Amino acid sequence: MEGSSEPLLDAKSKVTSQLLDFQWKLGMAVSSDSCRSLKYPYVAVMLKVADESGQVKKKSFEMTIPQFQNFYRQFKEIAAVIETV
Repeated sequence: MEGSSEPLLDAKSKVTSQLLDFQWKLGMAVSSDSCRSLKYPYVAVMLKVADESGQVKKKSFEMTIPQFQNFYRQFKEIAAVIETV
């Protein structure tokens, strides 16, 4: 996601999964194995998705605050389009 604002799906894409649950939490990285003091905020996202067969899968990932803000903006745009359908 980093450095690209290209849409992941275009108008011809076929969506085959259903979002069942979306959770997020704000965290603060304070250290790692390679760096003593990081002190940067991040957003941890947890998704629960059902594929076309109905099998539920959990996916999780982390984003920087700017990445999450862009992600949120794109979700709002998607919601606005869905309301018109």
